[in-house]
Amino acid sequence: MPKGNRRDVERIYSKEAFIAQLRRLADALEQGRAFRIRVAGERVRIPARATFSIEHERERGVEELEFQVRWTRSALGPASRKQRRRARRARSSARAGERAT
Repeated sequence: MPKGNRRDVERIYSKEAFIAQLRRLADALEQGRAFRIRVAGERVRIPARATFSIEHERERGVEELEFQVRWTRSALGPASRKQRRRARRARSSARAGERAT
């Protein structure tokens, strides 16, 4: 991976903030939507097609449980809001045209 794209940060949340983020993630997954979060100043978009795992580690009396979400980024990057809006309108127009015939 090119150096400019590499990132490994961790942010500590209060219990209440952590619960709120998990709830938002769960709601997005249940609805088949992408999840967006800001971590250490960077916006991250997790697509609905992501994969999920839970990892448990134990070392020298310290235990860790990680909820992991993994996905690959598109080579072209995410579409802009304007492009997504245009695509939604086109799909909506196509459906309206199908119903009219």
